[in-house]
Amino acid sequence: MLIELKNITKDYDNGGVLTRVLKGVDLSIEEGEFLAIMGPSGSGKSTLMHLIGFLDRPTSGQYLFDGEDTSLFGDDDLAYIRNDRIGFVFQSFNLLPRTSVLDNVALPLLYSNTNPKTHEHRAKVALEAVGLGERLHFMSNQISGGQKQRVAIARALVCDPKVIFADEPTGNLDSKSGSTVMSILENLNKDGRTVILVTHDMNVAMHAHRIVTIRDGEIISDKKVPSSERIHSKALAE
Repeated sequence: MLIELKNITKDYDNGGVLTRVLKGVDLSIEEGEFLAIMGPSGSGKSTLMHLIGFLDRPTSGQYLFDGEDTSLFGDDDLAYIRNDRIGFVFQSFNLLPRTSVLDNVALPLLYSNTNPKTHEHRAKVALEAVGLGERLHFMSNQISGGQKQRVAIARALVCDPKVIFADEPTGNLDSKSGSTVMSILENLNKDGRTVILVTHDMNVAMHAHRIVTIRDGEIISDKKVPSSERIHSKALAE
């Protein structure tokens, strides 16, 4: 099992007022799955993704990643996992605005153990994989929103991670660009990567093979999506 959560809770202290956001979550995710986490605003879905993605730690419970107890991981271990074993795609893109597309994608490699001489090539390969091989030297503030999200996916891919986390990846996009992004995520999953998608949109969630619904900090359903019911996006659109 790649990811295993056991009775996970998460509390936040706001000026002495304790708020429990996650309330005893149990969740297992196998390597190679395409999973969507759904829920309304304030349900705890983004908090859950932040915990799974090592952007935060649980208040209590056990989190096993690839069979290892993550409570034993130090800051250096977590930094390595975040940079080399998982990739993040966010709704707001999080690109450096006055920096080239190529340099944005190569950025995670600066914090990896890879040979610096390979960085430019690896960034080019990642951009070609998302259909942006002709946009390498554009500034990131010179391209469309859909292209920015594809750059963000290329950046998430450049260290060849096992897991891709996508938090509302189509939220700021028109339907055509959103379809392109979902097509890329589908193909990454077909290539063997685990894709964990956070969304409030059922049409986006229906691309996944399994949908977990969270409400008020608790998982209320966990269902497989039959292949006949899944939504499949078209190939890359320019």
